[in-house]
Amino acid sequence: MFTEIRNSSSNWSRREFLGRSSMGFGALALAGLSRAWSAPGTRPLTHFAPRARNVIFLFMDGGVSHVDTFDPKPELTRLHGQPAKWRPDPRSQATSAGRKWLGSLWDFKRRGQSGLWVSDLFPHVAGMADELCVVRSVVGESPLHGAQSLLLHTGRSVAAAPSLGSWISYGLGTENEQLPGYVLLNNDWIPNGGFQNFASSFLPATHQATLVRAKGTPVDNILPADSAAVQNAKLDFLREQNRATAQERAGVDAMEAAIQNYETAARMQFTVPELCDIRGEPASVLRLYGADRTNDFERFYAMQCLRARRLIESGVRFVEVTCPLTHNNNAPWDQHGELKQRHEENARITDQPVAALLHDLKSRGLLDQTLVVWAGEMGRTPHSSGQDGRDHHVSGYSIWLAGGGIRGGITFGETDEMGMSAVEDIVNIHDIHATLLHQLGLDHERLTYRFGGRDARLTDVQGNVMRAILA
Repeated sequence: MFTEIRNSSSNWSRREFLGRSSMGFGALALAGLSRAWSAPGTRPLTHFAPRARNVIFLFMDGGVSHVDTFDPKPELTRLHGQPAKWRPDPRSQATSAGRKWLGSLWDFKRRGQSGLWVSDLFPHVAGMADELCVVRSVVGESPLHGAQSLLLHTGRSVAAAPSLGSWISYGLGTENEQLPGYVLLNNDWIPNGGFQNFASSFLPATHQATLVRAKGTPVDNILPADSAAVQNAKLDFLREQNRATAQERAGVDAMEAAIQNYETAARMQFTVPELCDIRGEPASVLRLYGADRTNDFERFYAMQCLRARRLIESGVRFVEVTCPLTHNNNAPWDQHGELKQRHEENARITDQPVAALLHDLKSRGLLDQTLVVWAGEMGRTPHSSGQDGRDHHVSGYSIWLAGGGIRGGITFGETDEMGMSAVEDIVNIHDIHATLLHQLGLDHERLTYRFGGRDARLTDVQGNVMRAILA
């Protein structure tokens, strides 16, 4: 999987070969894979001065209940068990008769110096309340997991659009040529919407996510399987094949992207195993994240959060961490029943590592330049057909952001007194995406890629920067 290997007879690297063949058009195409990249050794181009350099996206797949976590509703608690009545919303999954209001199953308290409301479900994250900006007024498009997950990741509720991480990688390039710009720290569960959530689609393939597993070997084929002699023989054969292809198809983006991917893979052989190995971290750091816990789900999630910090520290632009699926369900946080049991189980897995990540980034001086996003694709209904479950809800729910030039210890937007609908400072996914790009120094209206006869962009024809939450 090497591409910068030099042949003993010609002493040409693959890049040199592309530069010398076909009047250099191959090298020109390689240099132009991402028009937002600058020359090696210089800073990537941005539209204006950035407040953040990196993003960590903590995806809470399935939909965390907003009224049980960051959006307290005393009136909902007061009316617990009474018949639920609300104005019909076509985006609501639950429309059946006989539903009752379901008050929060956890107590809320004011946390930190800011007095931010956080429930007892997240005691560790509550300790970092002064770093959080809780957005309580997010609205979605559809009460379907797959569509909403794709919307959150790609700005489209259908497949075949580049993911947020891919757009950021395309727009900013990489800070470290030995590493990919976009890494997915997966916990052995692929969210609804599949790998389309993390794909580069019509952007060059160099910008798709590199998957790093929690269990077993982090990345497939990262270490050479052959002896040096056998590998060199294979590379010589590959070089001859590429020579012929380069002459026939010089400048073809797909081939150039593949070459660059192989080059990155070659460099990753030395860096990824080291970055994924957390055993060299101090015992105090391992305990902070909970990487010493005995439960596999808890230990692996903690390890992935610690890896996220290590990757950001090494220059990866965008890192996403997914949740594990612990039980037979459609998604980890999708509790139509067993709400108390499963939300508490998911919180035990994620709460300590997420809080540790914020604390660790801050203590290292990295939180100011790292934008941390905590979000599911939807919320959950304030009413229920039973006593211990909530259904899909996209007419008003919560996410939070921290670091990266975002004001901490605040809330933005409101839902109504029952937590049914966003009623103040309503935002959609395009607004969130526009804000993330803005903090990275990118104008969401100017970050475009020509595809299908039009200039495509992450936010399509929507999106407004949420300036009220900016520090």
